[in-house]
Amino acid sequence: MGLASFLKSRLIPAELDSHVNRIRKPIGTLGYDPWGYNNEVMKYGLALTRQLYNRYFRVEATGVEKIPAEGPVLIVANHSGQLPMDGLLIGYALATREKHPRIPRAMIERFFPTVPYLGNLLNECGAVLGDPTNCAKMLANGEAVIVFPEGIRGSGKLYQDRYQLKRFGNGFMHLAMKYNAPIVPVGVVGCEETIPAIANIRPLAKLLGIPYAPVAMPVVLPAKVHLNFGDPMIFDDREIPEEQVTERVEQVKAAISELIDTGLSERKRLF
Repeated sequence: MGLASFLKSRLIPAELDSHVNRIRKPIGTLGYDPWGYNNEVMKYGLALTRQLYNRYFRVEATGVEKIPAEGPVLIVANHSGQLPMDGLLIGYALATREKHPRIPRAMIERFFPTVPYLGNLLNECGAVLGDPTNCAKMLANGEAVIVFPEGIRGSGKLYQDRYQLKRFGNGFMHLAMKYNAPIVPVGVVGCEETIPAIANIRPLAKLLGIPYAPVAMPVVLPAKVHLNFGDPMIFDDREIPEEQVTERVEQVKAAISELIDTGLSERKRLF
């Protein structure tokens, strides 16, 4: 047995290996798709995330079966927690669901690919640089795409602003309309408490070239996470004024806010 096979046998449970092999994913002869996704690397990523999902954050996911089994779909959620734990946990919930699992593509901030090795690793696990062109290509390819319309406004919010949705951009709605992609809203509760920040040192962030420089504990707290997936929202592709596009965005935002409220009302403890 070679080293690679030995590590795989030790780190990747047999049922997880078989599960990922059953998920159809168009990859080339070298094991990669055009955006860098790799099935074998994804198995290691899921094996690691499994421990975080089940033991550290003890995630409860409700309604993940509402995400369509195939075809383009936008999974739209609130963003929080300084680090993209929310996207990681949403992706794991979809990739490991019992019926019709899917490997989603996550739109990531431009900062992450600039970090040595991290950018390639994220690509191999399905992440793609979060710009409209890449998202359009993913949807045209029939992918399930995770997007956070708040962007860094959401991930870098302070603890005092927890669960207060920031401004949503309209870009995701234009793409959903163009590619006839249902939108599945998700309310994430718990990630706000994983790395609570009390301040953001903007001059330092600018100096370091990073999205934000939070004043927070240097640890990820084991907050219990709730993921509530809503019913798919379908919007037609007729030509409408931008004001009406914004109205549709607000409908999605309202659905996410309601799902967050549900999660908060059902939460019995923080940790």
